[in-house]
Amino acid sequence: MPGSSVFRSAQPARGVEPELPVIPTALVEVDVVQRWRDGVPGATAVFDGESGPDLAAAAEPFSVDAEVLTAIGASASAGDAKAFPLRSGGTGWVVGVGSGEPAKWRTAGAALARSVRDRLSNAVDADAEPGDLGEASDADYLQVQLPDDTGDELVGELTLGLALGGYRFKVTADPAPPRLRKVLLVAPAGADVAALRESVRHARELAAATALARDLANAPSNVKDPAWFTGLAAELAGPVPNLTATVRDEKWLADNGFGGILAVGGGSSRPPRLLQLDYRPQDATGPHLVLVGKGITFDTGGISLKPAEGMHLMRTDMSGGAAVIGALLAIARLGLPVKVTGLVPSAENHVSGTAYRPGDVVRHYGGKTTEVGNTDAEGRMVLADAMAYAVDKLQPDLLVDVATLTGAMKVALGLRTGGLLATDDELAERITEAGARVGETWWRMPLLEDHADAVEGSLSDVKQTPTGPGGITAALFLREFTSGARWAHLDIAGPARADKDYSEVTVGGTGFAARTLAELAASLA
Repeated sequence: MPGSSVFRSAQPARGVEPELPVIPTALVEVDVVQRWRDGVPGATAVFDGESGPDLAAAAEPFSVDAEVLTAIGASASAGDAKAFPLRSGGTGWVVGVGSGEPAKWRTAGAALARSVRDRLSNAVDADAEPGDLGEASDADYLQVQLPDDTGDELVGELTLGLALGGYRFKVTADPAPPRLRKVLLVAPAGADVAALRESVRHARELAAATALARDLANAPSNVKDPAWFTGLAAELAGPVPNLTATVRDEKWLADNGFGGILAVGGGSSRPPRLLQLDYRPQDATGPHLVLVGKGITFDTGGISLKPAEGMHLMRTDMSGGAAVIGALLAIARLGLPVKVTGLVPSAENHVSGTAYRPGDVVRHYGGKTTEVGNTDAEGRMVLADAMAYAVDKLQPDLLVDVATLTGAMKVALGLRTGGLLATDDELAERITEAGARVGETWWRMPLLEDHADAVEGSLSDVKQTPTGPGGITAALFLREFTSGARWAHLDIAGPARADKDYSEVTVGGTGFAARTLAELAASLA
């Protein structure tokens, strides 16, 4: 994914804005080759065998004895990566893949990428000689010997891990640290190299979608206001074939009755925006998919102020919108023959004399009114406008929204599983299966009709914060703006952020849901 200069907001600066890393983050290049190359640092996998780790097979490409791998403590534990010096100079790597399931290869690829990155950085810190990492020209290269009978799925999972495991985003005055730049996957004899390369290409686009979503989530909110967020997305979409971007400002939103977005953004000096991404390939078939992502660039809670502890994490409250942006770019770059539209309503939920209040009645796009119960339930307010607009103007066959919406879903499902609520069984199953194929887990929750009455308003058409189970009643509120369309709601409040590295996930914004949305579109093509 090519680099891009950071798009700067036209809003007045408050002090000096920090220089962000280049967005999107540069990913590891991955290619498939037919033979092992001498002089390039290499890696092989350690499998579980009948009597433990199969170290002999892992040692063979390096022409070393298995005792060498035993001495460094190599194991088959998935993601256990070990480096050792070769007699010929340079570095060899072994990484555990357990019994070899595809998901274990994603974990192994991520662990290998992190280990190589850390070794490169440590060597620079210690002023190591290039030979400590292999030849100078190959210090940022790596080759991986694929086992016999390697298929497309395994290669795709390994590529995802290699591309995403070494991800990092840090605003710093220091120069960019060295990183792993290219990996050569050495195909086994008789493999269909062209098919493996296509699997790599597909996986790298999914990884790019995830990495971009991470970049956007991790960007600090003193830079990331609605104009910057939507403007950068439009800039990235510009050169992509069949993809067009439109950013609507606060005047257009007011003229067209987007009361929810305007209410949430009314407390900030940095006004809201609505991003629309239209992917229209000439060979499109199948249903029209509309994706709507919450784009709250910072959430104080508004007048219903959040506690100070943890508020800094609210820079990631636009993770749903970031997932939609990343997915649309991946869908277009893959050239999928399906019509897809992305909508990202973006606002900053702030505290001021112009902030919206509990007890206010807000008129959404299309006329439906909401009584505000808690200004910290702002995500559903902006989504309601965008969803009503989608139904009215875009006539979607399938409507999917994604948002860091409720703490209740985070409590219910934890930090690694997304909540899924849907009016359509086939759509829910398709999303779940798409997630499983790309390493993202979803759990379907019920749209309990017993709580539907709680959404009905007395002072207005609907209540913003109905009583009952919070994740479910939030979805029931959103359903009021679907006009009966086939619809699914994805609540990613838990998995959108990570407090530690695991598998291909890194600390901070995770980019969760971007791959699922792209894979969902692929399943419709």
